[in-house]
Amino acid sequence: MTISKKQSSSRNRTLSLTAEQMEEQRKKLFYPDQGHPFNEEAVRDRILCGDFLQLEALLPDSFVDLMILDPPYNLDKNFHGLAFNRIKNTEYMEYLDSWFPKLLRLLKPEATVYLCGDWSCSAADYLILSKYLTVRSRIVWQREKGRGAAANWKNGCEDIWFATRGKHYFFNVDAVKLRRKVIAPYRVQGKPKDWETTPGGNFRMTCPSNFWDDITVPYWSMPENTPHPTQKPEKLLAKLILASSRPGDLVFDPFLGSGTTAVTARKLGRHFTGIEINPDYCCWAQERLDRAEKHSEIQGYTDGVFWERNTRQEQRADRKK
Repeated sequence: MTISKKQSSSRNRTLSLTAEQMEEQRKKLFYPDQGHPFNEEAVRDRILCGDFLQLEALLPDSFVDLMILDPPYNLDKNFHGLAFNRIKNTEYMEYLDSWFPKLLRLLKPEATVYLCGDWSCSAADYLILSKYLTVRSRIVWQREKGRGAAANWKNGCEDIWFATRGKHYFFNVDAVKLRRKVIAPYRVQGKPKDWETTPGGNFRMTCPSNFWDDITVPYWSMPENTPHPTQKPEKLLAKLILASSRPGDLVFDPFLGSGTTAVTARKLGRHFTGIEINPDYCCWAQERLDRAEKHSEIQGYTDGVFWERNTRQEQRADRKK
């Protein structure tokens, strides 16, 4: 399957590759049947094309600093020919439990795990994580994209469960503080109290909570956008990676999709290993990695600062790309 999308607008920046470009990217992928070794050096900064249920047994022990999991949610969803059908909640828990314990040996003792889901599978996510790891928190991030529902509340958010393997883990709160506008600036003896004045307005650096309302879901005019049906934003992954890994650490994603975890890790100076079963998604991810070598910008994150969604600074950064 080759997807070559006709550009309906000069501003449409959705990833589109020709058959020739897809073939060129296939040559760069890591295939298990090519006789490659599966040691840490061999899989570092590589996209492994195949079923992670088969590949995980070949991967080395204790090589992952940060694992980000974005498996299919318990919904009917077609991933360009690979379908996941909604099942009973108990069956979804059995699905998670069939593969999650196998990934634990890949983690370093102080590793962190993030597991993505939505309301329909969040309870199962928590129960599986708490069975094997220490659950620290649940992040809720607002999805401003989506259609309304006539007989239910519009689904406008998703969950990310934060867990660690042990009591000791890395977390850098200073790297993920949010720059927020100050609406009613408070002064002490005429000087700003916990805020600063800039040419763009008054701002305060705030500690991040577990509710994120500053995320923009990729859409057609954003350079990170792909045809993937459930693509995560680079800004979302940037927060997880900056908070829970150091430069040079390895980030592992066995449900890589269109490559956002790998691309964001590269942009932020981390190593990565990604597994994806769909060959076309692998090619999209590899193309994005190649582009990240020249363009390391992350929309909504500039000069080491996370900006509120749709702020003027964010729009300026987008126009520079």
